[in-house]
Amino acid sequence: MGLETQKNGLHPDDIINALKGHLPEGYEFNPFHPLSDQKKEFIQNPSLSDKTHILVSIVSADKISRMSVDVIDKMKNVRAAASRLKIPQVLVMTMPDKACELVNKDVKRIYYSKAIKEKMQICSNELGLPMNCILPVKNYHEEGMLDNDMDILILNAMTQIMNFANDYLWNLQQHAIQK
Repeated sequence: MGLETQKNGLHPDDIINALKGHLPEGYEFNPFHPLSDQKKEFIQNPSLSDKTHILVSIVSADKISRMSVDVIDKMKNVRAAASRLKIPQVLVMTMPDKACELVNKDVKRIYYSKAIKEKMQICSNELGLPMNCILPVKNYHEEGMLDNDMDILILNAMTQIMNFANDYLWNLQQHAIQK
């Protein structure tokens, strides 16, 4: 579960603690009680390897227009914390085939689809991410065989995610050298 429900989802403060590196290995999330700095398992002085190097959000293309204001506000809150920490952020937009018949017929048409561009624009407007940080990918869910066109989208998204994370680490290193 993500941020959708209070009953069994994640508490945004725990996500922010994860960004900062305060959560221990194997931490069990509690939607009602996020980890506080008063608890013994809270990592007071996290190392670089404890910290998050990129925030990746995942949203379904066919559901972005129906997301509740509460979920969008939680996502914005987490994004704002990541921005303050200078952590790069991307959004993986899944299920474009459910949001666009053109893409459903031919995934290679994903970047030509007006419907997908509109969904990406909604994500950008609602969450404040630039369009180049919204990565559409088609999920494997009915396919019996691998599909090179789907794989290209997934590999492109992974490559961009790794590049953003590497740039973040490189910038941290350059900042440390300058001190």
